[in-house]
Amino acid sequence: MKVALAKQMHDIDKSAIEEYGLPELSLMESAGHRVFEATKKLLGDVNKKSICILAGSGNNGGDALAAARYLSNAGARAKIFLLGDKDHRTASLNVQMRILRGMGIELQQLDSDRAWERLQVTLRFSDAIVDGLLGTGFIGAIRPNALRLIRLVNAAKKITVAIDIPSGVEADSGVVTEVAMKADCTVALGLPKIGHYLCPGASYVGKLVVDNIGIPSELLNAEIHQTLVDDDLALTFLPARPKFSHKGSCGRILVVAGSKGMTGAASLAAMSAMKVGAGLVTLATPESLNPIYEVKLTEVMTAPLVEIKQGIIGGDKAAERILDLAENADAVLMGPGLGRERETQALVKKIVAEVDKPLILDADAIFPFNGSAEELKACKQIPILTPHLGELSMLLNIPLDKLRPALVHEVRRAAQEYRAIIVAKCETTFIGYPNGEVFISPLGNSSMATGGCGDVLAGAIAGLMKQTPFAPLTGVWLQGTAGNFAAEEKSEGLIASDVMEHLPAAIKKLRAIGYQNS
Repeated sequence: MKVALAKQMHDIDKSAIEEYGLPELSLMESAGHRVFEATKKLLGDVNKKSICILAGSGNNGGDALAAARYLSNAGARAKIFLLGDKDHRTASLNVQMRILRGMGIELQQLDSDRAWERLQVTLRFSDAIVDGLLGTGFIGAIRPNALRLIRLVNAAKKITVAIDIPSGVEADSGVVTEVAMKADCTVALGLPKIGHYLCPGASYVGKLVVDNIGIPSELLNAEIHQTLVDDDLALTFLPARPKFSHKGSCGRILVVAGSKGMTGAASLAAMSAMKVGAGLVTLATPESLNPIYEVKLTEVMTAPLVEIKQGIIGGDKAAERILDLAENADAVLMGPGLGRERETQALVKKIVAEVDKPLILDADAIFPFNGSAEELKACKQIPILTPHLGELSMLLNIPLDKLRPALVHEVRRAAQEYRAIIVAKCETTFIGYPNGEVFISPLGNSSMATGGCGDVLAGAIAGLMKQTPFAPLTGVWLQGTAGNFAAEEKSEGLIASDVMEHLPAAIKKLRAIGYQNS
């Protein structure tokens, strides 16, 4: 499924109307009926239920009024309140108003103290609220009356259904300037939007329901370069393993990781590569730490590296050894717990410039390129970077408060400009490719906000490099799914090794999806 920017969705709507002859009112009818169905599902039944309908002056308000008619016909007591400039109402909204008045349903304009008092009484006794106030065209500051209305609704704490996007959330960024409508369910029209997945906006969405509202499918799939990593897409990720497979054919992975005090990161990364099915994994690590891994890691081979001081690698001898090991590897992962000593950073840059193998750079292997990301162009093959937002902020030299609202744009730009695959980790993972495509994965949960989960992801991606050409996407899907499995058992007590241990179950689920759809 594609994920649209606000202008892209507007253009799709316009094409459906002008090129396909699909009437705007027909789209509004479909939207209203889908909102009615979502409200009914939340309440169980709408007959004799009191439902407060909030409508702005745009077509989002028209969708709300169409929903009000369906609700009223189903026996609900629909109480409708209008906000916004009467002179700026759209033609389709005016049509919906005339229909409702013809049905004898009162529409109350919020233009007096008495109207606001009636609203407050209605909110107190409502079973549900439909938010058709602002929609996806909203950006910037909320006007005072809309701000007042949103705060009243949130204070009422009633079941709320938002149309397209909760009022106050910017569709392209998830930005919430002051406050937004807190929805229990959001009905996205046509396609989901970036703001449904990126916080703070994502925290206001509730359950997301996407409905095409009758828009031709070719329009919904055309010229949009953001794609949701969902189960349908995941079916293409991981080919069946051939019967004649052996450990050498399933991936020889070299992991360069670990330093004094950071042995866990290397262990998690190396074992995660094994848990996703890599055949042979070798951990290259400081020689003084090697005895720890010899005991801790039964299935992973180890290769001690010359140290510049206890527990820290650097220098030509360590670099030469890593390059020698890389000759027999199908992919190289560098960075988890590696440390940031000056000599270590120099070693990382040397390896990145000289190794001619698929390369995954995580954490401390990204750090040396902060402010000089253009040096990544020297890689002999397209590298995969797995930064969290703080690391991406430093890499691109963009303040975090500026990066987050522009995340899709910046991930796309960086991937294209530096000829890299960027796996940007936050509450939603954004994967940018050098061809301009951006993939969005909402998998995972807040219990995964714990040290080491990023190492699990980096290891999973590395372990998949020989098995699939879609290793970054597959790794993100498997790690997010494994994290959800782990959270079901451990909740906030989840630790990174729990996620790692559930990677095989995530693969099993992926295979089951394929079986069900075959």
